[in-house]
Amino acid sequence: MPENWEINADYVAVKALENGVTIIGLTRGKDTRFHHSEKLDKGEIMIAQFTEHTSAIKIRGKVELLTRYGVMRNDDLA
Repeated sequence: MPENWEINADYVAVKALENGVTIIGLTRGKDTRFHHSEKLDKGEIMIAQFTEHTSAIKIRGKVELLTRYGVMRNDDLA
């Protein structure tokens, strides 16, 4: 493990509410770039962590998102 490993970095849990949900990890630094993507089907859950490489997560599709700040859903958006 690197010396500067962030063991207290935030985690989020993403539960797909439909098939084909896409989760995209975005990098930190001067230029924000895509560095990883995953596809989830209905009922699948992914746990992601913000790290020294990941500063943001973009989600396409209907999900339930659990964070330390609470639970969010985007399935009721018009």
